[in-house]
Amino acid sequence: MGFGDLKSPAGLQELNNYLADKSYIEGLPGVKKTLGKYGPVDVEDTTGSGATESKDDDDIDLFGSDDEEESEEAKRLREERLAQYESKKAKKPALVAKSSILLDVKPWDDETDMAKLDECVRSIQADSLVWGSSKLVPLGNGIKKLQIQCVVEDDEVGTDMLEEQITAFEDCWADLFLKMSFNKINKA
Repeated sequence: MGFGDLKSPAGLQELNNYLADKSYIEGLPGVKKTLGKYGPVDVEDTTGSGATESKDDDDIDLFGSDDEEESEEAKRLREERLAQYESKKAKKPALVAKSSILLDVKPWDDETDMAKLDECVRSIQADSLVWGSSKLVPLGNGIKKLQIQCVVEDDEVGTDMLEEQITAFEDCWADLFLKMSFNKINKA
């Protein structure tokens, strides 16, 4: 039984003749057969000794076995690489987390001098505080709020400190509303 060698013209001709009146090669689903077991009964199997059973894949260790002892050279090399990695890591400067903050400073009434309010807010100084651009945004009834941007280092300057210092300006009497957009800026 079989088609013969499918690499030879005779084997291919036998397969074509078999499939002339059939739409597929018959076989039970899920049951593996060797190639020579398919096809007509009257044809000799010339595919060799049939397909050999597949070897068990358990004897192939693709990722290395945990049971094997590590050689002294491998241990020394591993320790050396770990030491190099640690020294390289120690030389790297630590990342500094920074945040970008948008402050909305709203005055009590329309008589507040917004230029003076901007000047007062910018007078707040700290080592890790950088003031950015500012603009006046109309609220209604002639009242405008001050929108001002700043960048702070998270570990050094907190929003509570900014709020306390801005609301402490008695001549401006401003309320502070923080719109915080925490854009983390990691710089060395």
